[in-house]
Amino acid sequence: MLADLLRTAYLFLPLLGGAIANGFCIRFKCLTFLTYPLDFGLTHRQRRVFGNNKTFRGIILFSAGTGAIVSLQAAVFHKIPKLQSLEIIDYGIINPPLFGFLMGVAAMLSELPNSYLKRQLDIPSGAAGHGLWLPIFYFLDQVDLLAGVWLVLSLAMTVTLGHVLFSIVFIFAAHQIVTVIGYLLGMRHTIR
Repeated sequence: MLADLLRTAYLFLPLLGGAIANGFCIRFKCLTFLTYPLDFGLTHRQRRVFGNNKTFRGIILFSAGTGAIVSLQAAVFHKIPKLQSLEIIDYGIINPPLFGFLMGVAAMLSELPNSYLKRQLDIPSGAAGHGLWLPIFYFLDQVDLLAGVWLVLSLAMTVTLGHVLFSIVFIFAAHQIVTVIGYLLGMRHTIR
């Protein structure tokens, strides 16, 4: 069981590269011309579709960072026997930079339905809501990216229920740590 959790964590490790790339650009105000909102400021029912936090810069940088780490796994980590034993996908059947980039795009696009729903419920960007909505959106905010990532991963591997469950545990736990570190380093606007 621990081996399966470690293998799933290794599979999702590239997403941390995406978060770091995006976080550094937020912190150091890089590529600000890409901070245009994905919803172009459009509204539905007098509410923003996604809000200002979902930007072209976020998708591009998160995807590029994810692609860079998948490439690193394939080119460098693959040569280390202990790390090779953690691999679930065969790097020989994918184009690592492109595959990682697609993982990042899918992750970011998977967050949009959650953002849309929160805007329609008048929950501000970066907030999880209140009352009954708080635990629901807090959980969704941590794991919503998994749907798209698993769609991309299914192109290169057989997806099992165990993999999906382990990914939920890993992403939920990792998100808590990355969020706090990102906030302390000025890469995030909120600590949640």
